[in-house]
Amino acid sequence: MKKHTTQLTSKSIEGSGLPTDYKKAIAEYIWNSFDANASIVEINFRANGIQAIQSFSIADNGTGINFSNIADTFGNFMVSLKANSFSDTGFIKGKKGKGRYSFSIFCSKAKWDTTFISEEGHYLNYIIQINREEIQNFQTGDTSIKKNTQTGTKVIFEDFYNLTGDLLDNEDFEKYLANEFGWFLYLNKDRDYKIIINSRPLNYESVIGDSEDRDITYGDFVFKISFLRWNEKIGDKYYYYFLNTDKKEAYRKHTSFNNKTADFHHSVYIESSYFDSFKPTKLDHPVLDQTFNQSDPVFKLLVENLNELVGQKEKAFIRDLKAGELIESYNQRNIFPIFGSNKYEQLRKDDLENVVKELYSVQPKIFQNLSIPQSKTIVGFLNLLLDTDQREHVLSIIDNVVKLTDEERRELSSVLKSTKLSQITHLVRFLENRYTIVNILKLLVFDLKKFTDERNHIQKIIEENYWIFGEQYHLVSADKNFEILLNNYYSHLENNKKKNEKIDHVNKLKRPDIFIARKSEIIDTNDSDSTVEENIIVELKRPSVIIGNDQFQQVERYLRFIIEDDRFNSVTRTWKFILVGTKVDDYIRDLHVSQKEKGKKYLIQSIRNYEIYAMTWDDLFRIFTIKHKHLIDKLEFKTIVIEELQLKGINLDKSGSDILTQIALSKDKTILVDGFADDDLPF
Repeated sequence: MKKHTTQLTSKSIEGSGLPTDYKKAIAEYIWNSFDANASIVEINFRANGIQAIQSFSIADNGTGINFSNIADTFGNFMVSLKANSFSDTGFIKGKKGKGRYSFSIFCSKAKWDTTFISEEGHYLNYIIQINREEIQNFQTGDTSIKKNTQTGTKVIFEDFYNLTGDLLDNEDFEKYLANEFGWFLYLNKDRDYKIIINSRPLNYESVIGDSEDRDITYGDFVFKISFLRWNEKIGDKYYYYFLNTDKKEAYRKHTSFNNKTADFHHSVYIESSYFDSFKPTKLDHPVLDQTFNQSDPVFKLLVENLNELVGQKEKAFIRDLKAGELIESYNQRNIFPIFGSNKYEQLRKDDLENVVKELYSVQPKIFQNLSIPQSKTIVGFLNLLLDTDQREHVLSIIDNVVKLTDEERRELSSVLKSTKLSQITHLVRFLENRYTIVNILKLLVFDLKKFTDERNHIQKIIEENYWIFGEQYHLVSADKNFEILLNNYYSHLENNKKKNEKIDHVNKLKRPDIFIARKSEIIDTNDSDSTVEENIIVELKRPSVIIGNDQFQQVERYLRFIIEDDRFNSVTRTWKFILVGTKVDDYIRDLHVSQKEKGKKYLIQSIRNYEIYAMTWDDLFRIFTIKHKHLIDKLEFKTIVIEELQLKGINLDKSGSDILTQIALSKDKTILVDGFADDDLPF
C-alpha cells in the first residue's frame, strides 16, 4: 500500500462539521454512490448473537474512483471535483469531500474497493484505505486489470465502536433512509434505482402518503411534475424543487401550503431541460445572457399550475384524511349529540358529520385547540341550524369568521344546499305541524265542543292554516266585512288598483269567515282558450250547530251579494262557497243527492260560475288524511318519514295519539306552515 500524506490534521477534520449520528454518516456514503451515477446501492451487514458487528459494507454500481484523479479527490479536503450533487435539502452532498471521513464516528477503518474505466478502456481495480488514527492520510494499493466489465465501489468498514447490529437491523434506521432518499428513489423509479439492505430493497413507499405524476407543456418545454406527500415531517418549510435534465437541483421555491394544517408534509419536484440554463433572479427583466429565470412568463405559468395542484392536494388531504380523524375523535369523545338508531336519525348524524368535514376542509383552525365544551358548543350550534330551513346561513356565519375563497364558498354552499336529509327534515316537520293543527281542530270540534265557538277558536286556526282547503290559495281576508273583503280582493288580484272601492248594499257589513283566492290562472273547463281565477269563501260553524237550511240560506245570501255586484262577478272568476260544521241535516243530504250528476262531492248548489258546498269536519279531516298519506306513499324515503312521525306520536293510519294530543294542548299559538303542492279538495 502506498501512503499519501496531506497537510491536514485529525483535529481539523473532526472539527469540520462531520455527522455526529451514525444514520447521517451512512447516508453520506449512499449519496456519494448516487453522485457517482450508481443506480443500485447495497448495504450488507452481519452481527453475532450479542449484536457485535462482524462485517459491514456499502457497495454501488457507480463509475468508481478514477485513480488518476486520486490526489484531487482523496487528497483534498473541503474541496471536491463534484460541481453539484443530488440533495433533498439543496446542499451539495459531495462537493466538500467530507463524506468519506464520516466512518470515524462508528469505526476505526474504512476501505474503498473501487473499479473504474481508464482512458485506455481497461477496467482497473484498486484499494483506498483510511485509518481513524491517521485520518489526515490515506493509502492506496496498486491498480490491477479486472476481467469483469462492471464499475463500482464497495466501502468496507472495520473495527466498530458506537455501532451494533441492532442499530442497523432497526425500523428507525430504515425509516430514516426512506425519508432521506425516498424522493430520489421515487423520481428514479422508472430507472429502477434501489437501496438494498441485506438483499431486501428499502421500502421507501412506506413514508409516502400520496403521490402523483403529471406532465405539462409550455412552449417548447415539457415539465415532469412529481407531487409527494410525506407521512412524517421532513422540515420546517416545504418546497418546489426545480431539477435539470440530470435531475440535479437548479432552484427551489417555498410552496406556502403549510399554513392550514401542520400535517400536510409535501414536496414537489419539477424536471425539465428548461432548468438546464435556469438562473434564479429577483429582477423583473431577463438576465443579460437571456437564460431563463423567475420573471420568465413560462416560469410564472408553471408556478401557477403548481399552486393549483398543491392546493387541490391539500384540500383532499384535509377532507379525506384529517377531517375523518376529527370525526372519529369527536365520536370517541362524545362531542356529537346523541342520535337515535332509526334511519332518519342516522341520516341527520351523517349530514352533521359531512358539514363538519366540509367546514374543517375549508378552515381546520376553526376546530383546532378547542376544549371539549367548546367543541360541543360549535357542533351543537351546527346541529340546531342544520335542522331548520336556515341551514344555508351557516355559510354567512363562517364567512364572517374566516375569509373564504370563491371556490371554498361554492363548495361549502353545495354541501349546505337542500339535500335528501333536509327534504326529509322539512317534510317531517311539515307533516308534524299539519297533523298537530288538525288534531287541535279535532279537540275543539269533538272533545271541547261545549267551549268552542267559530270566531274565537276555529276561525283563528283556519285563517293561519287555510292550506286545509287547498295549497294553491292566497288568504284575502278573515272575518272581515264585504267592503274590506272587496278591497283586499282587488289588492291581491288586480294589478292596477288605485283606490279603495265603496259598496252601497244592505249586506255590505256581512262578515264571511274565510275568503281565499288563487291568483294564478287555470284553464277554463268550458273553454280551453280561456283561463279563470278561483275564489273560495268558507263559512265555519261552531260544533253545536248542525248545518241545515238556515246556514245554507246564509251562504246563498253571500252568493247573491257577489252576483249582484258587477265588480265581483266577472265570468273569468269562479266562486266556491263552503259550509263546514260538525253535522249536516237531511235537508243538506238531499241537496247533495240533487247535485250528484255534477260529479262533485259535497256540492249542494251550482249557478253559472258559482257553487256552494257543505261538508262536516270529519269529511275535511278524512280528506286531509287521505291526501297526506298519498303524499308520503309517493316518496322514495317513505319508511324513514313514517318511522320519524311515529316517534313523534303520529300514526298515519289513526286519528291521533295521546302524545300528539299532549303536543296539541301544549301549543300556545297555531303554526303557519309553508306547504307542499298537492291535489285540490274534491269540489
